[in-house]
Amino acid sequence: TDGPFAWGYCFLREQGNPGDYCSPSSQWPCAPGRKYFGRGPIQISHNYNYGPCGSAIGADLLNNPDLVATDPVISFNTALWFWMTTQLPKPSCHYVIIGRWNPSAGDRAPNRLPGSGVITNIINGGLECGRGTDDRVPDRVGLSPRY
Repeated sequence: TDGPFAWGYCFLREQGNPGDYCSPSSQWPCAPGRKYFGRGPIQISHNYNYGPCGSAIGADLLNNPDLVATDPVISFNTALWFWMTTQLPKPSCHYVIIGRWNPSAGDRAPNRLPGSGVITNIINGGLECGRGTDDRVPDRVGLSPRY
């Protein structure tokens, strides 16, 4: 009840000194002077997430990414968008949780199977998966939903 995960996802902004997370994109160009580091309950990051997410929820997140940390409705809408939206080649977290995602042979080969591990891979796999021991992994597992 009062263990290390009692507060769940409690940071609205990425901790430390994050970069700008701007990737070249003609479809979702970065706005001058804006940074696309992690914000919100699921900490969406990168212009290629802020752009389509903003478009889906009706907010200009490319020009005003701070809305994700300052407007509670937008903040949770971004989390719901990320959770529910398939971003190929990754399935949605929702499909994994409800059992609608069937891993391909290419997923099964490196042991990407339904469960919390593949959800971590969807959310932050480039930083946390396939790298051996990482102090962030136990925290992510501790905060993951149980099913």
